[in-house]
Amino acid sequence: MLAADVFTKLDVELKPDPSRTVIRPFSFGYPSAFDRKPTRSQDVARRVMELDTATRDRMLKLLQAAMKERHRNVDGVFLRRFEEVKGELGVEVADERDRLLLGAYFSQEYAFESAALFNPSIVTLPDQDPDDDTIRFLLSLRGVGEGHISSVTFRTGTWDAGTGLVVDPASSQGVPPRIDSDNEGWVRMRADDSEDVSETVIFPILPSQRHGVEDLRLTRFTDHDGVESVIGTYTAFDGNVARCEMLRGINQQSFEMRALAGAFAGYKGMALFPRRLDGRFAMIGRQDSVNLWLLYSDDLYTWDEGMRILGPKYPWEFVQIGNCGSPIEIDEGWLVFTHGVGMVRGYCVGACLLDKENPAKVLGRTPSPLLFPSNEQRGGYVPNVTYSCGALLHKRRILLPYAIGDEYTAFATGTVDDLLSVMER
Repeated sequence: MLAADVFTKLDVELKPDPSRTVIRPFSFGYPSAFDRKPTRSQDVARRVMELDTATRDRMLKLLQAAMKERHRNVDGVFLRRFEEVKGELGVEVADERDRLLLGAYFSQEYAFESAALFNPSIVTLPDQDPDDDTIRFLLSLRGVGEGHISSVTFRTGTWDAGTGLVVDPASSQGVPPRIDSDNEGWVRMRADDSEDVSETVIFPILPSQRHGVEDLRLTRFTDHDGVESVIGTYTAFDGNVARCEMLRGINQQSFEMRALAGAFAGYKGMALFPRRLDGRFAMIGRQDSVNLWLLYSDDLYTWDEGMRILGPKYPWEFVQIGNCGSPIEIDEGWLVFTHGVGMVRGYCVGACLLDKENPAKVLGRTPSPLLFPSNEQRGGYVPNVTYSCGALLHKRRILLPYAIGDEYTAFATGTVDDLLSVMER
């Protein structure tokens, strides 16, 4: 068998949808050379409050007619936004109508996946019988909208461990979470208005994420006490610096985001092992932007220890290699899907096998890519890219969601045995 024949591509595809929007804060000021008092915010608030009552009533009707069709509890969103900015406005506002109007002036609709919907990751949903043929899953996706700002959105679906794959339709709603508590080093967030996980949009809200929350890599982590949780590592980008942060406790309504610390944390593409190894946490990363690294820590949030374990060997990965999601435990060891970058910055997907007791030992790797850009898939938002942030294992079968051209998401299935058979030992 050839490496290119291991996976069977399915007909299911997920394309970006510009109709899905969230309401996010909108701020404005004068250019520094024209900065003056009153501020632009104060000028806007004054203009609104100087309108006659009939005009303000009519404006509110128009606003609610448009927004309530697309957003649940939109009044609550605008009232919360007013509370955030009221100290900057320099006006007294007693009427709820005016608070709603001013909240709307300092908000904007954002089509969070209008340009791209890609770099998927996947885990099983909890409370399932592992002997069932069909399983439920949670899929995360990176959406890109105006300004190349990235956020994370979710889907659910079912897979029968074969070619039977169903991705549930996404809700028309989009709900960005709000900060519930902000402690030093971590943030707890809630999306109380979200009634389905597909409505929850992890949109940049922290300074470290100003230009994007990118490439969430999910794993279902089981700690030494048997407690399970879904944990994801992602890249936070502020426009200049990229660093790794962690998302924990993913569900419809509450979760925690925390920046990672340590000498090995200020890099992209880190992925957590699904359990401790010899009592320690472990990750796969690409700390030097070229090679695959194995990282260890006694603390889930601090990473100071690592070693290079795998470097470029074949032409399709001569520029760099990295992981395509968290390691997957199989009988033979740790299966790690990898990406390789070759000519014309082409991204391909491969895999390697690490020893179960000593993951620094590489037992095998694919000399040829498993998935690569085909002739009909070489365009896209970013041409020549095939990429994934995680795969799903069920009964020795693999479901691999992957991105094409940094634009949309496709799916492929294969078996562990076929994959191992094409590895070079």
